Amino acid sequence: MAAPAPGLISVFSSPQELGASLAQLVAQRAACCLAGARARFALGLSGGSLVSMLARELPAAAAPAGPAGLARWTLGFCDERLVPFEHAESTYGLYRAHLLSRLPIPDSQVITINPELPVEEAAEDYAKKLRQAFQGDSIPVFDLLILGVGPDGHTCSLFPDHPLLQEREKIVAPISDSPKPPPQRVTLTLPVLNAARTVIFVATGEGKAAVLK
Repeated sequence: MAAPAPGLISVFSSPQELGASLAQLVAQRAACCLAGARARFALGLSGGSLVSMLARELPAAAAPAGPAGLARWTLGFCDERLVPFEHAESTYGLYRAHLLSRLPIPDSQVITINPELPVEEAAEDYAKKLRQAFQGDSIPVFDLLILGVGPDGHTCSLFPDHPLLQEREKIVAPISDSPKPPPQRVTLTLPVLNAARTVIFVATGEGKAAVLK
């Protein structure tokens, strides 16, 4: 599958077909980035149904890169719930259990929040970690962000009509009043989403049809 053109919409007959194509696209994008001048691949992941989809398909698709290639992947999360990593709502916790156990990216290359901090401090801490990982970028520039979309149109933890949609200075923001539980979250902001080299929105199911249209 070729790299996506601006505004390209791809429709698949099943989540399984979508997942396989998505995994191949991630692997191809990674290979291009590792062969480029920066020689690294920065991937931002979202949670929800994407976890099981990527856990099922990505290890095999990424296997040709080998341990040396995967050691040059940097993994971040587009948003995260402020819950312990062992909690069923933890995006990183789910990826750790279902994907990272089979995709040997070094722990030092996986950027996570500190869920033990208050939400404002957790956002500041995550922003600091991202700036360290993306030294030289005024705003962290991910090679690929994989975003979901909710039935209400939210992506990351950026909800319709929420004040965070106007945030222009922070790269990471706390949210304490998420319309979708749990209420306390940490999210990338629109400046980071817009700075990414490639962004993919993945949506499945009838519940997403109206907002996509």
